[in-house]
Amino acid sequence: MNSMPGERRGRAVRVLGDLESTIMDRMWSYRRPASVRDVLEDLRRDREIAYTTVMTVMDKLHKKGLLRRQALGKAYIYEPVLTKEAFTAQQMRETLANSGNQAATLVHFLERLTPEESAALEAALRVYPPRGLGS
Repeated sequence: MNSMPGERRGRAVRVLGDLESTIMDRMWSYRRPASVRDVLEDLRRDREIAYTTVMTVMDKLHKKGLLRRQALGKAYIYEPVLTKEAFTAQQMRETLANSGNQAATLVHFLERLTPEESAALEAALRVYPPRGLGS
């Protein structure tokens, strides 16, 4: 089976918690592997947070398949398994797959696009044309 990290057929999309989302955003912004200490120091610029809290959340993200880690001495260094864009696309795909009525879901999605989002969709379709259209 070629499932992506976190993919669960027939279940609702797993949404990240606030701290998980914040940590993933930081990890994506670094564009390099980072330790718990790196993330902790970054987070402490905005809030008080314990080392063990960051360590626990990063371990959970690793167990969910969103971060890979490698031992470095007594600690681990982590890096995202997917880019933010690939992760977001995966969430969108899972939501669509679990929507019940994919055509209606897509219509509702398209109705709500801003002009900027519509332009981005058009640009994406020029790069990656839909299968079966015009071929």
